[in-house]
Amino acid sequence: MLKRVGLELARHAPFTAAGAVSGIAIMTALVVTSVPASISETIFYVLHPAHVVFSAIVTTAMYRRYSRGKLWAAILVGYTGSVGIATLSDSIVPYLGGEALRLKIDLHLGFIEKWWLVNPLALLGIAIGYFRPTTELPHAAHVFLSTWASLFYFTAFSVARWFPLFPFIFLFLFLSVWIPCCISDIVYPHFFVGGEQHQRGEAEH
Repeated sequence: MLKRVGLELARHAPFTAAGAVSGIAIMTALVVTSVPASISETIFYVLHPAHVVFSAIVTTAMYRRYSRGKLWAAILVGYTGSVGIATLSDSIVPYLGGEALRLKIDLHLGFIEKWWLVNPLALLGIAIGYFRPTTELPHAAHVFLSTWASLFYFTAFSVARWFPLFPFIFLFLFLSVWIPCCISDIVYPHFFVGGEQHQRGEAEH
């Protein structure tokens, strides 16, 4: 499993870096045009739920493809692997990044503050992943949505002179997506797939 994790992280690093570059480009446009924090917050609460949907699709599809697990197990894996790790990626890592940079930044958890939106969308993603298990396109969308959600978390819930911080923002955008998304989409569902199916999953993905 550790070898598998290392290979997946290495394979996804260039794509994740491209996502982080796109995030810096968007942030540059936000700073230059002085977009209000209220608009960034609205966009965050569009991107974060969308991220949860695609994460739930991929996590559930991976579990469904390589396991004969029951529906309740797929719901459990899909929900915790999407809402839990999307919260880590979109909110907790940017929050910790802001704290590390000594920014005045607040912690916001979408599945609590917008429970009526995030949780039903997670269930929608689980249903899609369970009944139509596909992973490639949802995973690509997952990476970019996660990057942009993390970016808008910074601009929605903190204030700073952003241009000097761009190298650090790039680093936090990269880390907020690279490890959590690979874990959510690939590693996490395989922890619940045992024996022969586990080995087959590692060989075929």
